[in-house]
Amino acid sequence: MKIIRSLTAMTAWSDRLRRESVTIGFVPTMGALHDGHRSLIRAARLQCDALVVSIFVNPTQFGPTEDFARYPRSPKMDRALCLSEGVDACFEPSSVAMYPKGFQTLVTVPAMARRWEGESRPDHFPGVTTVVTKLFGIVRPHLALFGQKDFQQATLVQRLVQDLNMGVKIVVCPTIREQDGLAMSSRNVYLKTEERAVAGALYKSLLAGADAIRRGTTDASVILASMSAIIRREPAFTIDYLAVCDTLTLEPISLVTSKAVLLGAGRLGSIRLIDNLVVTAPAKRKR
Repeated sequence: MKIIRSLTAMTAWSDRLRRESVTIGFVPTMGALHDGHRSLIRAARLQCDALVVSIFVNPTQFGPTEDFARYPRSPKMDRALCLSEGVDACFEPSSVAMYPKGFQTLVTVPAMARRWEGESRPDHFPGVTTVVTKLFGIVRPHLALFGQKDFQQATLVQRLVQDLNMGVKIVVCPTIREQDGLAMSSRNVYLKTEERAVAGALYKSLLAGADAIRRGTTDASVILASMSAIIRREPAFTIDYLAVCDTLTLEPISLVTSKAVLLGAGRLGSIRLIDNLVVTAPAKRKR
């Protein structure tokens, strides 16, 4: 497995493989890899000839009061996981290389980014879409894999690729969960013991909403009430938002008539958790 830090070396490596008609898969990460990342790597390995994993804690997607400095970093363990899963190259650029002096370009998807995570973290998505654009230009993959756990992010990236004709196939893979349903995240290591014990409440609230839809409830306000009732049982959990949305536009909907995504976010102490479920309403019986 190659460790590549130079941007030009990464592009040269990919260009050589492209000339040989090698299909390149790509899993962009910020490191601190866990089984959720492992599932993306394994899915990518089945769909490509050569696989690149980037490990880069992107400073531009962190707000001024967020946890960039203390974001978990475990490069040796990350490389070991990549090696064990058959990754061909780890791309580990520096912040200075990615954002040299004078860098000023910003790539945004404004309509999709204005709600939910975009409203709670206004610096986040412009940083994400900018770094993804740069990474795609450097790595030049044929396909890239993202986790459904960050549903809004994956949807923004799909829009970005379509709008800018990037020619990268985006594959969104299912969320990997702990036994109690908590979505795996690098930040879960921050949770204190008592916080971890109730962290599964967010997923349970989404399950309640999904169950209401599958039982035939179409009114989004009723669905939201069932979700909120579950999570409010845990006084330590502060709800940021719960929403019933269109899966393509991420706009809130008042009635669920086909497919919808349930979005949720909240805080346990200083730790912010997000999650989602995609649910399909039952087909109406013909009279």
